[in-house]
Amino acid sequence: MKRRDFIKLLGGTVAGWPFTASAQQITRMRRIGALMNIAEDDPQSITWASAFRRGLEEQGWTLDVDLQIEYRWANNENLYRRFAQELIALAPDVVLAVSGSSATALQEVTRTIPIVFMGTSDPVNRRLVASMKQPGGNITGFIEFESSIGAKWLELLKQIAPNMTRVAVVRDPTRFAWRGLVTAIEKAAPSFGLEVNPVDARDVTEMERIIATFAGGSNGGLIVTPSAFSAIFRERIIALAARHKLPAIYFSRFFVTDGGLSSYAPDTVDQYSRAAGYVDRILKGEKPADMPVQAPTKFELVINLRTAERIDLTIPAGVLAVADQVIK
Repeated sequence: MKRRDFIKLLGGTVAGWPFTASAQQITRMRRIGALMNIAEDDPQSITWASAFRRGLEEQGWTLDVDLQIEYRWANNENLYRRFAQELIALAPDVVLAVSGSSATALQEVTRTIPIVFMGTSDPVNRRLVASMKQPGGNITGFIEFESSIGAKWLELLKQIAPNMTRVAVVRDPTRFAWRGLVTAIEKAAPSFGLEVNPVDARDVTEMERIIATFAGGSNGGLIVTPSAFSAIFRERIIALAARHKLPAIYFSRFFVTDGGLSSYAPDTVDQYSRAAGYVDRILKGEKPADMPVQAPTKFELVINLRTAERIDLTIPAGVLAVADQVIK
């Protein structure tokens, strides 16, 4: 080979090296863990997992090409710790925690692997982060509710059922993060002329007994606040409200699509998309410590007219006019 041809060949090879290395770096498989808070066969699991995947795809990632997602489906509080350990053992690049409980379980296992949480209202008091603006550790994410939304639920339910004078509030007394919601409801109640009756959500039979007793009175309503218990047993709660003809408002739209009367909540699909954006930024080198915890920006009011008809309730036209979705 002539010297001139050899140099041209060598030059072409060297010029190709950075491109090849860059291509290998771009296509390196990254791994995400996801600790969910419902069962894998729950109809909502597909909706939520799909929303998260689409959010990542919008950032340029392709599942099974440069990205893998390892899910664990914890429909029982006792499974969080076990599944957190399983996911961290896989050495993921980042983990999505879809509740405050799952975030806490992951935090107990690792202080180095980045975690993006959803579904908690008070990450500072839960000691997940040092502050909302400067999380300071390996965890950041998105709060689901601020305490003030409790008063909004009460206001909307009173608009939906103007004759209501009493309201039962289903709560999980073991969850400190949600106490602010119930406190906000109790503080707002006198301005609407309402009496508040807390109902502890720990045992289905006991909850059904208390609500049946409550429904024995007149002009009652129901507010269901966030908890894993309420989500898992939502069909029982929805059926209970229908049986006793109690106007009800729930903390998530999936209660309404499953037959509940109404919900006012952050757009869950939007939350998953935003969480995917944070995961993307972490995969590209940003640190959770410097990424502020964010509040919801998109809320939706959903009304089920079929359920209203079933409980002999006429929804005021003004409420229907402002609803984001009306199920007919």
